[in-house]
Amino acid sequence: MLLRIPATSANLGPGFDCIGMALDLYNYIDFEAVDSPGALSIEICGEGQHSLSKDETNLVYQAFSRVFAGRREPIPGIKFKLINNIPLARGLGSSSAAIIGGILAANFLLAEKLSIEEMLDIALEFEGHPDNIAPALLGGIVLCTANNQGFHYLKMNPPEGIFCTVLIPDYELSTKKARDILPGTVPLKDAVFNIGKMGLLINAINTGNLDLLKEAIDDKLHQPYRCSLIPGLNDLIILAKDSKVLGLAISGAGPSIIIFHKNDDLDEVMLFQNYLLEKGISSRLINLKPVAEGAQLV
Repeated sequence: MLLRIPATSANLGPGFDCIGMALDLYNYIDFEAVDSPGALSIEICGEGQHSLSKDETNLVYQAFSRVFAGRREPIPGIKFKLINNIPLARGLGSSSAAIIGGILAANFLLAEKLSIEEMLDIALEFEGHPDNIAPALLGGIVLCTANNQGFHYLKMNPPEGIFCTVLIPDYELSTKKARDILPGTVPLKDAVFNIGKMGLLINAINTGNLDLLKEAIDDKLHQPYRCSLIPGLNDLIILAKDSKVLGLAISGAGPSIIIFHKNDDLDEVMLFQNYLLEKGISSRLINLKPVAEGAQLV
């Protein structure tokens, strides 16, 4: 069986740790149960083929085995072929794709299937925050929160006419490093600022008023602190305000930068890549679209 799991971009500016979007860039997991209980074979193609583990520490297998442990069932023998297209440590949800892929593979082998909420709860144990795992599983743009009472989410369909280009610098940035630089508390005025911007962002998504994005995508909770880890980011944010693009933000924890635009603004997008190159930072551009479909068998 072959699973397809989308890349995701989280935060979308002001929605720190609570909103994410599925994109049409995919990892694939070809999996097959084998007769020997507990047996494991992992083949990796593409991103991470030389760096990701191929034993029980592989994240796909960790999520897969966690499902059976939770059900107190023996872990079946499994053969995985991971076909990875989502860049690692670039803020595009590669770890969430692995986690969701492993959970779904296990779910297809269970006699009594997990609910969506149960799958999200398991995924949250690995990721710690729901903004990537929810759109990876559900697709679309997902507003989500998790607390002691469980996982709550609202899926929204991407507005018509919105396009995304992801600017991927040629260096990695670990999520841990990007989170460690954030302060434990923020000024009240910054929290209020983000609440207002988040309201505008949700309104822009639900009404399709794309022009609101330029105003909504501002943030004071995480981007100002992460600028020191992503050279040129602050300048790009300023440049975006004076350009025709709809908005620009860190994708997840970075270092990738997601640029929202209309279809005829691709020349404008190139200016951001050229600016980084002038600063000695090479990068690549991937033109993507938000997708309403999440992880699924293909």
